[in-house]
Amino acid sequence: MAERRERPERAARSRARPRAGGGAAPALAVRGLNVFHGASHALQGVDLTLERGALSVVGRNGMGKTTLCRAIMGLVPARSGEIAVAGESVLGRSPAEIAGLGVGYVPQGRRLWPSLTVDEHLAMSAGRPGPWSVERVYAEFPRLAERRGHGGGQLSGGEQQMLAIARALLLNPRLLVMDEPTEGLAPTIVARVTDMLVQLAEGEDIAILVIEQNIGVATAVSERVAIMVNGRIDRAMDGAGLARDRELQHALLGVGRRAGAAPAPPAPAREPRPARTEARAAESGPRRIYLSNPEPPTRWSRPAPVRAIENAARFETARPAAADAPAAPARTARAARNGRDERFLVVAGTYDTKGAELRYMRDILAARGLEARTVDLSTSGRPSGADAPPHQVAAFHPRGASAVFTRDRGSAVAGMTLAFERWMRAQAGVAGAVAAGGSGGTAMAAPAFRALPVGVPKVIVSTVASGDVAKYVGPSDILMLHSVADIQGLNAITREVLANGAAALAGAAEARRERRRAPASGEAERPLAGLTMFGVTTPCVRRTVAALEDEFECLVFHATGIGGRAMETLVDDGLISGVVDLTTTEVCDMFADGIFPATEDRFGAPIRAGMPYVGACGALDMATFGPPETVPERYRGRNLYPHNPQITLMRTDAAENARMGRWIGERLNAMEAPVRFLMPEGGVSQLDAPGQPFHDPAANAALFDALERTVRQTADRRLLRLPLHINDPAFADEAARAFRALHGNGRAPRRAEGARR
Repeated sequence: MAERRERPERAARSRARPRAGGGAAPALAVRGLNVFHGASHALQGVDLTLERGALSVVGRNGMGKTTLCRAIMGLVPARSGEIAVAGESVLGRSPAEIAGLGVGYVPQGRRLWPSLTVDEHLAMSAGRPGPWSVERVYAEFPRLAERRGHGGGQLSGGEQQMLAIARALLLNPRLLVMDEPTEGLAPTIVARVTDMLVQLAEGEDIAILVIEQNIGVATAVSERVAIMVNGRIDRAMDGAGLARDRELQHALLGVGRRAGAAPAPPAPAREPRPARTEARAAESGPRRIYLSNPEPPTRWSRPAPVRAIENAARFETARPAAADAPAAPARTARAARNGRDERFLVVAGTYDTKGAELRYMRDILAARGLEARTVDLSTSGRPSGADAPPHQVAAFHPRGASAVFTRDRGSAVAGMTLAFERWMRAQAGVAGAVAAGGSGGTAMAAPAFRALPVGVPKVIVSTVASGDVAKYVGPSDILMLHSVADIQGLNAITREVLANGAAALAGAAEARRERRRAPASGEAERPLAGLTMFGVTTPCVRRTVAALEDEFECLVFHATGIGGRAMETLVDDGLISGVVDLTTTEVCDMFADGIFPATEDRFGAPIRAGMPYVGACGALDMATFGPPETVPERYRGRNLYPHNPQITLMRTDAAENARMGRWIGERLNAMEAPVRFLMPEGGVSQLDAPGQPFHDPAANAALFDALERTVRQTADRRLLRLPLHINDPAFADEAARAFRALHGNGRAPRRAEGARR
């Protein structure tokens, strides 16, 4: 189900009752629906019709979307109005009766039983006879089959969502109501759930009502989108039009405005201080930031009490620029970054369980004359003496501290992880960071450390550092140090290892400080350019580097999933001035579940940065798997090539290439800066050439045609078909020429305000 498919004309079929005047009744009809929560008028005359297929309802938090779902399912009473499923009124019926009429419900938050296994959930859910059975569920959701003996509380978020959807499908419903089906899921899981919903809407006799805040998901699932504002359906419109109209998204939903599009908010007011103290604070001291609404407000919110505002306050340390100071004319983004004021080190961890060990490292840093600030990530609610106690960090969660201190360890750790990452992004002056802990502490620290720019030293002393650390390090330069012994008290072993971790951070921070103080060498600093390469595109990349290296310092990234992410991270950090994205093969693995996949955010950094983009179809002819025995069963009969004993390549076919072409094309459409995307008609990799095992002109033509049908070409956004092989010298020369045309004379591109630090 993970494969993306062309959206065909939806068949006009339904199991609904016929209307009095002929024809099928709508799968769902809501007329004049009014629902109250106490004295609050939650739904105010809602009118909504779902004939068949899928309909998405979007809106801000607190607009009544979940109340609408619950009213349809009979979970909240309606004061007045009408709700009909396939022409049959359900108003006033119990949830069990409504389910018996063929209405499946996937509630927000999944609502699974933690102690019941997957098998037991599905056995309880089997309902009306129809095409969906437990066997089909396991065939369509192989991950659930693998986890059939695990309890609901042992599943990942994506697995829980699959189970919640499967549970509803086992009712063989004619109407499926889904409340925030992608909330809290990773981008790759969101893509799979989206594809599944598209396939259900198009290939099954099921009407689907999707409540969704993710505009991309909402518009992909349904052609029509209803927008809910203040308890009413404000309008229903074409999904493609909503996806394109960022101003409308911002006006109605509070989303869609790119970084830098909105004017910067005024600086928050600080507490009154004596003049001398205020002057010192203006130079380097902390200032306290208050949020008038520590939690996102809704229509029913009351004014936040003073104590809540005080508890949610945070400290920010920054050196404010003079109001009339001109912008520094930095030659490159890297030169601008080297001017940052990095003054203090962060020592982060759970001080309720690892306090002695973390303070030991802090003392080592302090003994070397370095300013070290302690940040407590504990979720126990115990008192803390850290410089940044847990409640201050937790206040950075989008839903406030209450989303962190839940008394459930899993959700508390997940909440603190997100809060700490947002806390770190809000800080100015971080010169380095160190953490120590087990798997939980490492998982909480790593995302925040990855938020720091490349080059700012970051060390994690961890019990899991001797295994696969890719999920912790990601595209960053985190140094992982194995703790050898468990981090449970100070002893002869832990003292040595923790001291080495602190010393590594201190040495790296001091060396970075010295490098920044060193006088310029006199040689003009070349801007950085990022290039992507796979073994099968090496000749092209090498010649492109040779053509550009007099004007640009070229960084080459191996396109192994993490390579593309690393390049885009440096773009987000402002370190890379331009990209020559010749090898986009990671998209193949994202679609085919290969071992080197991109994420759904591929190409996102150039979009956010407003950066001119040069790319190509390099190695889009292959998905990568491990040894032959690890290739998924569904691909065993395909054109496979043993690259080496550990790597097996699979030739992509025309249908897969067309899907990738459409996906890449939409990403190119989202770029507002100039775009040049090169299509080598002679072959996209070393294996795609006459006489080579992956030579398939028809598959390549499907890729190129899909790109040309999808990309909205303008004078600035252009696709270039070249009658060349990607490794022909002339192709590399054309790529270098296109890059110079967009980044001539080493000019750094305009960067959007608010891009990642």
